[in-house]
Amino acid sequence: MALEKKPSKIAVLTSGGDAPGMNPCIRAVVRAGLAHGVRVIGVNNGYEGLMNGEFRELGARDVGGILLRGGTILQTRRSLAFREPRGQREAIRRMNEAGIEGLIVIGGDGSLTGALALHKQGVNVVGVPGSIDNDIWGTNMAIGVDTAMNTIMDAVDKLRDTASSHGRVFLVETMGRSSGYLAVMAGIVSGAEMVLIPERPSTIEEIAKAVENAYLRGKTHAFIINAEGSGHKTEDLAKALEAMDVGFQTRVTILGHIQRGGSPTAYDRLLASRMGVKAVEALMTGKSGVMTGLQGRNIEYIPLEDVVAGKREVNMEYYEMVGLLAR
Repeated sequence: MALEKKPSKIAVLTSGGDAPGMNPCIRAVVRAGLAHGVRVIGVNNGYEGLMNGEFRELGARDVGGILLRGGTILQTRRSLAFREPRGQREAIRRMNEAGIEGLIVIGGDGSLTGALALHKQGVNVVGVPGSIDNDIWGTNMAIGVDTAMNTIMDAVDKLRDTASSHGRVFLVETMGRSSGYLAVMAGIVSGAEMVLIPERPSTIEEIAKAVENAYLRGKTHAFIINAEGSGHKTEDLAKALEAMDVGFQTRVTILGHIQRGGSPTAYDRLLASRMGVKAVEALMTGKSGVMTGLQGRNIEYIPLEDVVAGKREVNMEYYEMVGLLAR
């Protein structure tokens, strides 16, 4: 959908789960917008705030110093009310009352689905992918993934010290309810024996065999990376391995929401900045109903229709690489 004229006031919100890099993206949107001569409005509390008219104008100094901050200065919410047509109409009414002519939504698949719903009702909207799961179709990488990956790697590196000292197998649970991307990549960079992911079911017997083989090869420790959506509850798996006598004592570490936090890495700051600037350029050049996606080295515009309909799959070559390198 092409805009009839260049907007004079645009808004930005963050929605769904927070991801490191959202603040650098907000900063980029604000400063790129100001460079184009438009006013930029921050929407507090995601779509909930959009329905409630929680707006505040952002200037260059309002976003100063936020490059290094995790989370989002605009805060974020998951809104059930916005999923209904009534909630969407209320949000559109608030935007119209405030004179907002374009909206940039930073978030995951649910947030981008909401952006598409607004676009279909005539709102000029551009999406930016922000999700540590990296499960958004149309982009090689989403904002927050690299920082989360480094957090997992750092945790496993620290756990390795005690695992090796005591001769233990550690079961490390990562996020990933429907995507095993984090677990697979963490398995490669952290030297895991095996990764458990939703896309490739594994039996307890297979897991026990991988750990036992590590013990028989003379390893002083072992790691199993378990995505939360793999179908195996980490604590139950630990008890099962203990009962099967695989050679190592078993310990559990659930990383949980620590994976969402922390200062964004250089990669995430750069990616978020590029995507934020590109999102503003989309609205300035008459584009709507698209998402900024990393394709190769370039940031491209991907139709939200395709993004919402698609599903980004884990590269199974990387999955196989985990086992290949665990020797």
